[in-house]
Amino acid sequence: MACTSCSTSDGGAPKGCKNNGTCGTDSCNKLTVFDWLSNMSLPNGEAPFDCVEVRFKNGRKEFYRNTENLTLSIGDIVATVASPGHDIGIVTLTGELVKIQMKKKGVNPSSNEVPKVYRKASQKDIDIWTAARNKEEPMKVRARELAIAQKLEMKISDIEFQGDGSKATFYYTANDRVDFRLLIKDFAKEFSTRVEMKQVGFRQEAARLGGIGSCGRELCCSTWLTDFRSVNTSAARYQQLSLNPQKLAGQCGKLKCCLNYELDTYMDALKDFPEFETKLVTEKGDAICQKQDIFKGLMWFAYTNNFANWHILKIDQVKEIIAENKLKNKVSSLEDYAIEVIAEPEQNFNNAMGQESLTRFDQPKRKKKPAKKPRPAGEKAIVPNNPNRQPAIQRNSAPNTPNANNANKELPVKENPNSNNASKNRNKNKNRNKNNNNRPPSAENKPEAPRKPIIIKKNENKE
Repeated sequence: MACTSCSTSDGGAPKGCKNNGTCGTDSCNKLTVFDWLSNMSLPNGEAPFDCVEVRFKNGRKEFYRNTENLTLSIGDIVATVASPGHDIGIVTLTGELVKIQMKKKGVNPSSNEVPKVYRKASQKDIDIWTAARNKEEPMKVRARELAIAQKLEMKISDIEFQGDGSKATFYYTANDRVDFRLLIKDFAKEFSTRVEMKQVGFRQEAARLGGIGSCGRELCCSTWLTDFRSVNTSAARYQQLSLNPQKLAGQCGKLKCCLNYELDTYMDALKDFPEFETKLVTEKGDAICQKQDIFKGLMWFAYTNNFANWHILKIDQVKEIIAENKLKNKVSSLEDYAIEVIAEPEQNFNNAMGQESLTRFDQPKRKKKPAKKPRPAGEKAIVPNNPNRQPAIQRNSAPNTPNANNANKELPVKENPNSNNASKNRNKNKNRNKNNNNRPPSAENKPEAPRKPIIIKKNENKE
C-alpha cells in the first residue's frame, strides 16, 4: 500500500512521497496495524483506554499515556517524552487494541513508568524533525568512513535523529565486542551533537533497512513480523530441503524465518511415518529407506545389494513388514508389496492461436539486401539483353584500360614477311587463336570486343 503522493511519475517509475516512513496518512509505514474496532462505540459510562501506540523511524514502536486527554487518531503526529528533550512520532494505534498489544509485549498498562504524550506536534516541530531526518544519510556515510579509519570490526547500519535534533542514535552490528570510546569522541566532534551507540542483531538490521526477499515480496520482518523465533537446520531436514546455505539464508545472513511457517504441518504428517533409519528384512536381503513423500504417504526402499532399483511402498505396508520382522519372520520380497507405477502419457497442449509464444508481438527481423557488386569500367561492363535494342559499338575508350593494354600487348611488331622470325610469329598467333576458341564459356571469361584487323605492310625497300 502507499499514499496518494506515491503515484508513478513519467515513464512508469515510482515517484515516492520521500517521507522516509513518516507519511502523514500512515499508509507508507512499516508494521502498520489495522484497527478493526475503530467503528465500534464503547458501552455507556466507560472511558476509552488512555494509552496509545506511537511509531518512530523504521518500525520502532513505544507505548505512551495520554494524560492530557487529547483526541488522538491514527496518523496524528505527536510530541512525546524523551531523554533529553522531546521526540516526534506518529500514532499507529488507539483504543482497546493498545491494551492487547501491551499485554503481548509484556508492558503493564497500569504502571506509572509508561511515558506520556506532551501535545500534538506543531508546524515548527515538524520542520525541525524533517531537517534532522534529511541529515541522516550523509551522516551515515561519514560515520562509516570514521569507523573504517579506526579499523573497527563493526558496521553502522542506520542513524536515527531525535525529533528535536538534540541526539543521534547510531545502530551498528558486530560479531564481537567493540571498543568504540574513541569513535564516539570523533562522532561528537564531527557532527556536533549528542551520540548514542546501540547494537542490534543481524535480523533487526534487516528489519530496519527492509528489502525484497527471494520470493519476490517485501521482507516479513519489515512488514508484519514483530518477533523473531530461533530457526534451526532441523526445520529444513524435516521438510526434506537441501542443506544449501545460499538458499536457506536470508538477507540477514541467518536462516530464513519462513522455514518455521510450515514446520508444524510437516511434524503432524510425520507422526504416522516409521523412522527413516528402519530396515526391512526379507529373504532377498535387507532393504533401506531412500526417500519419503510425506503428504502422499509413500516410502521408497532399495536392497542393500542393489541400490539402483527402488520399490515404492505405502505406510501401512511398511508397518506390516515391520510387525512381521518383530516376530522374527522374514518377508519373501518387497516386490509382493510394491506399488506398480503406471507411466501416464504426456499430454502436450498446443495453442492454435500461438499465444504461448513470448515473442509473438516482436517485429520480424528484416532481411538484409545483398550488396551490389561494382560494375567493371570500360569494355567489361555488362549490357542487359534487350531484343528491341541494337548492340552498341564498343570502342577502346582509353589506353589505360585493361583491355586496351591487352590489345596493345597482342599487336605484333612490324617485321619482314620473308624473314624466319615473321613466320614464327604467325604460327604463334594462330595457335593462340585456336586455344582461345577451344576454351569453354564461363562467367569469368566474358566475350571480348571484336579485334581490329592486323595489317602487315611489306618491306618496299627490299627490291
